[in-house]
Amino acid sequence: MARKVIGGLIQCANALNDEKASVQEIAEAALERHIPLIKEAGKQGVQILCLQEIFNGPYFCPSQDPKWCDIAESIPDGPVCRRMSKLAKKYRMAIVVPIYERASVAGVYYNSAAVFDADGSYLGTYRKNHIPHTNQFWEKFFFKPGNLGYPTFQTAYAKIGVYICYDRHFPEGARLLGLNGAEIVFNPSATVAGLSEYLWKLEQPAHAVANGYYVGAINRVGTEAPWNIGEFYGQSYFVNPRGQFIAEGSRDKDEVVVAEMDLDLIEEVRRTWQFYRDRRPDTYEDMSRQLP
Repeated sequence: MARKVIGGLIQCANALNDEKASVQEIAEAALERHIPLIKEAGKQGVQILCLQEIFNGPYFCPSQDPKWCDIAESIPDGPVCRRMSKLAKKYRMAIVVPIYERASVAGVYYNSAAVFDADGSYLGTYRKNHIPHTNQFWEKFFFKPGNLGYPTFQTAYAKIGVYICYDRHFPEGARLLGLNGAEIVFNPSATVAGLSEYLWKLEQPAHAVANGYYVGAINRVGTEAPWNIGEFYGQSYFVNPRGQFIAEGSRDKDEVVVAEMDLDLIEEVRRTWQFYRDRRPDTYEDMSRQLP
């Protein structure tokens, strides 16, 4: 019997672009804007759903204002995580929940994604490993680099992995997710039009082909005040292990992007392209060498 899974991606604009609003008000508005979309995904029969990077707030990294640390919460017992767990259980839907994580040590924060299974149980967390720090993307101010490696999570429907935004430029982690058994890799992002847009539909299909798995890439939409660094251009999509697009979202609309994935295609593709058989890790030692 074919192993088919229905996946969903939510792309959404920030709900409250108001400089006078509190951080808590902005975060609550973002969360409430997502709830109807999560419910829509459940009603459409989505079995594994992924939200966008730091879904319950704006992409605040154009600033270096520590007030945004107020939206961070612990995983898995923070209020947003508890609410997502209940929704996962209600709709029998595994959910990848990207949030700003407050670690157990005061003042330490991560850009993370908590994973909840279809019964609401907590499966684990991925912490973003590659942290950019450049004009308008001051992420090192807010996020400590991840320290949990490249885990995969066995949901009720498929084994999944998570990469977050800037991670997608690094093929090493994408390969490790495949070696760790991922059948679907989700990449929740916050990406604006400009320098990297041409890579959006290039790099991640390439990861899918190189590793023989499905990829779900998510990007938010709209512009966000007061920073106005550009347009978040949406176009969330699923690609199959051949790198073919099987579902794609719009550029500027809140929506749930849904695709049916045939997991048996993974083995079919890997029998043709034996990249895992033919790889030569014994020759790759120089890759981990520190540059001078």
